[in-house]
This record gives sequence, structure tokens and C-alpha cells, in this order.
Amino acid sequence: MRCRDIPNLITAGRILLVLPTCLALLHRDYSLALTLFAVAGLSDGIDGFLAKHYDWTSRLGALMDPLADKALLVTSYAAITWTGLLPVWLFVLIILRDAVIVGGAVVYNFRVARLEAAPTLVSKLNTLLQILLVLLVILGQVITWVQAWWVTLLVYAVAVTTLWSGIDYVVTWSRRARRA
Repeated sequence: MRCRDIPNLITAGRILLVLPTCLALLHRDYSLALTLFAVAGLSDGIDGFLAKHYDWTSRLGALMDPLADKALLVTSYAAITWTGLLPVWLFVLIILRDAVIVGGAVVYNFRVARLEAAPTLVSKLNTLLQILLVLLVILGQVITWVQAWWVTLLVYAVAVTTLWSGIDYVVTWSRRARRA
């Protein structure tokens, strides 16, 4: 093992946290779920820092890192929706957006040119808001000072940025495909 493999190993560890986090949410063990989600978040920051700071980047890492993040978020949203803490329509909206993006990326990669994934600013904002919503929902089950209106506000903010980022990806990559 080389030092430059450390970020990928950390990312692999984050992928291994997906199932226990999901099970903790489904079993309503919110303290454990919060701990696991926090560890996953910290590991994401650490592997990103190591990869960028020491130039330990790789194509594998560039693919695994967003996959790990997406797996954790999607399973967390599925579990939280299943337990009735989030509306089904929001989960469906998030899944539809991701399906459109992945489908478009596959078509672009195989029909137009090799895809080099680059998240847009609005997509990064959407991901941040999705993470904050999961944290706030879980925190609301662990501590009592989380106000319901905060969750409601974040639900609609996530919905707006999900639609916005989905449209942004379709428009941006359609333009690139036409130019290619």
C-alpha cells in the first residue's frame, strides 16, 4: 500500500458505513445513526483534504468519492422517508433527478465523449442542503430543540435546489453535446 491510496481506503470505509447507517435509521436508533453519519462526513472531509493537499488523486477516487456520498445520502433519505420523517414526494424528486443525471451521463459518455464529471455550484449547494436536512431530521429525533419549521424550510430548499440542479445539468450537458 502506498500513501496515495489512503484517500481511496477512507472512501471505501465510508461505503462500508452506508448499510449500518441505514439500519440504524430504520431501527430508529438515531444516536447511532447520527454518529455514523458524522463519521462518514468527517471521513469525506479527510479523504478530500488528503487527495487535494498531497495530490493523492486518482480516477478511481474521483469515481468512488461521489458514489460513496450518493449511496449514503440516498439510503439515508430512503430510510428517513420510510420511517415517516420526510415526505415521499421529496424522496421521489431526489431519485428522479439522480436518475436523469446518471442516464444523461451514461449517454454522453458512450455517445458523445468521455465524461469528466464536474459538479456545478448549484449541485454542490443541493448536496450541502441534502446533508443538512438529513442531519437536522436525525438531530430532531435525538434532541428536542430542533424546530419543525427548520425541517420544513430545508425540505423546500432541497426541493428547489434539486429541481434547479437537475435542470442545470440537463441544459449544461445538452449544450456540451451539441458542441461536440
